[in-house]
Amino acid sequence: MAGFVPDWTLQRKGAMDQARHQKKIREALKQQLPDLITEDSILTADGGRVVRVPIRNLEEYKFRFDPWQGDRVGQDQGEGKPGDVLGQIPAHKPAGAGRGQGPPGEIPGIDYLEADVTIDEIAGLLFEDLGLPYLRPKMQSTIPRPTFQFKDISKRGLMGNLDKRRSLRENLLRHARQGASNVGPWQPEDLRFKTWVNVPVEDNNAVVIAMRDISGSMGDFKKLMARTFAFWMLRFLRTKYEAVEVVFIVHHTQAREVTEEEFFQLGESGGTKVSSAYELCWDVVQHRYPPTQWNIYPMHFSDGDNWSDADNRRTVEYLEAMLPMVNVFGYTEIREGGYTSTLMSAFTKIKHPRFQVVTIGSRKDVYAALKQFFPRTGEGIGYE
Repeated sequence: MAGFVPDWTLQRKGAMDQARHQKKIREALKQQLPDLITEDSILTADGGRVVRVPIRNLEEYKFRFDPWQGDRVGQDQGEGKPGDVLGQIPAHKPAGAGRGQGPPGEIPGIDYLEADVTIDEIAGLLFEDLGLPYLRPKMQSTIPRPTFQFKDISKRGLMGNLDKRRSLRENLLRHARQGASNVGPWQPEDLRFKTWVNVPVEDNNAVVIAMRDISGSMGDFKKLMARTFAFWMLRFLRTKYEAVEVVFIVHHTQAREVTEEEFFQLGESGGTKVSSAYELCWDVVQHRYPPTQWNIYPMHFSDGDNWSDADNRRTVEYLEAMLPMVNVFGYTEIREGGYTSTLMSAFTKIKHPRFQVVTIGSRKDVYAALKQFFPRTGEGIGYE
């Protein structure tokens, strides 16, 4: 048809709608991350588990005119100016009205759909905002990480390492010298192979020393918050970094090194001597992870209810001795209520940029604590 110009944007409408839908899902997940990461079912599942997240229904933008307006289509009556509020949807239901209760309403609701997302997708969104602070290059021979790099071209090699582009160029050059301007029969001398060599590289290896209070004062909520923080911390480290080791320490009146499974499963009992954990942490750093070779990140989870002021002072002494050697020392105090613990009072005297303290009083605080301890480059704690 003469003069017809096809609108090719219509061909992309499906892809555009899909991209817009995916963007809305990401935005909804971001807003719900503080609640999602503390769900009990997520903490005990593997990365392939699917969870359902409510997302607002997406509608196409369009104009809609009142069919009963007659010749006044698109117009209003009376005086008015831009910005006037014509009506509002009530923010809350009447008192006593719960879900499915209260008088019938005439205001239309908002359509929602449930999107299926995996735990790996949730973790990916969370880890976008996290990074290891003060991370420096370190050389550590005990963590093998072969790094193969393409270094040279050879005329002999395995067919799996064939460099097709260079081989084609050699074929063209050989036939050009013979007066032909096209690809001709192949000869062995046309083939070129990539040569790969193992090159040792400096690795940003790090060790995280996770310490958890398992004394009798750590009730169900405190225990859950400590496990939740540690769960996402370990998942983040193992996803983002290859050369990261983790040491697990639990303590009541005595501290001991345990396996990862024991770290998450041991219950609460006994009194509390925090200095025992810091003493063991000091010993681990001194004998196994010298600061010249390791980036060191001790992380302690407790409710701050220590045995005595004397043990608080001993804990502070170990802490001050370790701060010059570590990248960041993190203390997470888990509370139920607005009290201030004796240990937190002792820690307020320490003014050091590598000592980070957060308080968790509700499930939503876990997300903020992760972002404070592991900020991205250029945010929060500094980077070197």
